[in-house]
Amino acid sequence: MSERKVLTKYYPPDFDPSKITRTRGPKQVGPKVQTVRLMAPFSMKCTSCGEYIYKGRKFNARKETSGDKYYNIPIYRFYIRCTRCSGEITFKTDPKNMDYECERGAKRNFEVWREAKLNEAETEEERLDRLEREEEERNAMVELEAKTLDAKREMEIADALDEIRTRNARNERADRDGVVLGDRGEERDEEKEREEREIEEAARRAFMTEEGEKVRRLAEEGEGSSVLAEEKAEEKSKEEAAPLFKRIIKKKKDFSAALGIKKKPGLSV
Repeated sequence: MSERKVLTKYYPPDFDPSKITRTRGPKQVGPKVQTVRLMAPFSMKCTSCGEYIYKGRKFNARKETSGDKYYNIPIYRFYIRCTRCSGEITFKTDPKNMDYECERGAKRNFEVWREAKLNEAETEEERLDRLEREEEERNAMVELEAKTLDAKREMEIADALDEIRTRNARNERADRDGVVLGDRGEERDEEKEREEREIEEAARRAFMTEEGEKVRRLAEEGEGSSVLAEEKAEEKSKEEAAPLFKRIIKKKKDFSAALGIKKKPGLSV
């Protein structure tokens, strides 16, 4: 290991540098080839053995420059071998789609630019329809909010109309009931007056004699005596109703007998 790190080399005594001639080989014909280390840029399936090669697997590949260009961008071709059957797989760069294109030996599992081609193939009307659909989907929430607001407003209007209808019906019923009650009150007053007149007429007839003369009361005959009797009765009632403020001494009750207490007889002197 230490021989690799020396700074000087061993030259034998018979070494003659003039005998070393510089030789040039033939120039390389065709595209320039390099050996590079790369990772698989996409997942693929080998057409020979069916082996799946995942994206990112490392290979020792040969890189060559093809003669094709895209807007003065050179296109490179890479050669790798299958890990199972050692079949040669070739793919090259694709500057147009910013990706890689599989040429032979394998089949790509998914090609990204196919969707772009399908989108490019759509006509102007289809693109407009697609944009309209996207805009409608984007505004779905706005439309839903507008619908909810409209429904709420309609419900409020319906409630207000129902309240107005019930108020009008209540007012009409009250007016109609008031007219009926007023008519009934007038009828009752007329009936009451008629009954009072009938009672007065019956009383007048009761105090009339058969000849049509009015019956005189006893008070009219003895008017003077009745006045004196009334005055005496008033005086008597005043005397009876006059309050007395004289102090009355009540005797104390003797509860000793009830409690079984016997009093001793007093001593006689």
